[in-house]
Amino acid sequence: MNQPQFHPKARAELESSALFYDGKFPGLGLEFAAEVQSAVAFAYTHPEAGASVADGFRREIVRRFPYSVVYRTQGEHLYIIAVAHQRRHPNYWNDRA
Repeated sequence: MNQPQFHPKARAELESSALFYDGKFPGLGLEFAAEVQSAVAFAYTHPEAGASVADGFRREIVRRFPYSVVYRTQGEHLYIIAVAHQRRHPNYWNDRA
């Protein structure tokens, strides 16, 4: 499988959330980004392990933070659709397919 690819809005969610956490406590943004990357790495190695959420989309929970990585596989690609806060409107990312 090829390297995971981020939808531009998913990349922006990751970056803005990391900045938010870093503003709360210096270094926490890097810890958040590392936990997101761990979730992405797990989804990459075990793409069918994530919970099915809608129409071929799957979700992997980010440890220590109230976020999920929403992804789908497309051929040999893992495509990250969203880095979604778990209290945000559900399935707001559906139009990103």
